[in-house]
Amino acid sequence: MPVADLQIKIEPGATEELMYGFADGDRIIFTIEAQGSAVSEVTVTEYPAALKYRGQNVKEEKKEFTVQGNSVYVFRFGNTTKGKRNCNVTIQRVPKRSEDKNFNTAVKWIKVQDTVWNSLTKDVVAGYDTLQVQKTRRVVAFEKKYEEMVFDKSQRVNAKTSFGDTKASVNFSLPVNTVTKDETKKVVAWAYWIGVGKESNEFWNQNRKVIAGAVQGVATYFTTPLGGIAAGAITNLMLPVNGEDVEYALVNEQNNKLFLQGKPYKSFDSGKGIAGYKRITENDKLQGKFVIALANDNIVQALDVNVKVSAIIEHIKYKDEKYMDKSVTPRYEKKIVREPSIVTREIPVPYGK
Repeated sequence: MPVADLQIKIEPGATEELMYGFADGDRIIFTIEAQGSAVSEVTVTEYPAALKYRGQNVKEEKKEFTVQGNSVYVFRFGNTTKGKRNCNVTIQRVPKRSEDKNFNTAVKWIKVQDTVWNSLTKDVVAGYDTLQVQKTRRVVAFEKKYEEMVFDKSQRVNAKTSFGDTKASVNFSLPVNTVTKDETKKVVAWAYWIGVGKESNEFWNQNRKVIAGAVQGVATYFTTPLGGIAAGAITNLMLPVNGEDVEYALVNEQNNKLFLQGKPYKSFDSGKGIAGYKRITENDKLQGKFVIALANDNIVQALDVNVKVSAIIEHIKYKDEKYMDKSVTPRYEKKIVREPSIVTREIPVPYGK
């Protein structure tokens, strides 16, 4: 069965190539006849590199090949001279099996992926070295909390029929935090007490006795009922129900001016009663100056208001401590290793049936 019947022209220094696919068992009959001078070189190769025939200075040649497995054959014609070369080429196939009679000898290109192993030198972990290393860290050497009485004062607030002002205020500042490399002192909480007259003083003393009895023999860092409130160890204090009351507000200096002028103001805490107290723990209220503003709406009775402020201070000292720490260091050595890489290439295959 004819596959090709061609007249091939080969330019000086050029190569011409034919490529066809064949079925398993095919017998290939290849004929070349030069027109004039001989062709410098003729080769027949089963793809990719199985050489089946090589001829030099070919004038006329006829060769037969038997195909093992479906294969692609490459027919190459080279001209190493300075003149043109012409030749007639015929390629025929004789199928071994009848079902391969209509086998398509065209060639198609397909992509395949190959795994290529590359050798290279790398630093690889050969083991680990473990060492004991002395290090230094900062640790707490001393820590305690204690109560500090910030303010304790009695303030007179006039009645409406007196010639004095019916409003008054008391100012206080919380202890200033100190922070150094070796030591810190910080206010962590505080509380205030408002009490009117002797009635509130009596209840203050009763609270003191109750607290003293409750914590007897127990290690505590507060010494007053207000300190217990500030520390969060006590949640309630006894308050009087009979007596004169006072209006009060915990404010800053700006809002204290508004309070005294009878204008709208903002407060951190406020109330009205014979006595009252409040614990403060918000971070933005643990430093600075504060004012407790007082107002008396009694017509004839002036008020003596006792104001107490107590803070809880956290005191910490630090020191350097030496300790041994384990240091693990990898140990490397150079080794030749093989690493795979995927290469994509195109190859010709018989088009087939």
